[in-house]
Amino acid sequence: MDIQLKRGSLDVCVLASLLREDSYGYKIIQSLNGVVDISESTLYPILRRLEAGDCLKSYSVEHNGRLRKFYSITSKGEEKITDYLRDFKELMAIYSFIAGEVKKDV
Repeated sequence: MDIQLKRGSLDVCVLASLLREDSYGYKIIQSLNGVVDISESTLYPILRRLEAGDCLKSYSVEHNGRLRKFYSITSKGEEKITDYLRDFKELMAIYSFIAGEVKKDV
């Protein structure tokens, strides 16, 4: 898969995992299990990038005597999901065209 396409898809998967409720790193990884394979070393740069882009915000909550960093999606993050879905619809039209042309040649 194209690295840029995969990167954009991972960003949107992380944002989508926050639509129902705020979450923290490990729980985000668990929620994406079975959808995409993502490690902590991949997730945290994505979270930092999305936060820098105002697509999510973070806050800390004490849990068992430690601070746990939670993330919540912003309206800009929700717009990013909507844009991705629109772009994906266009990509699927291109895919269908290509697949149809390949079938003609086979």
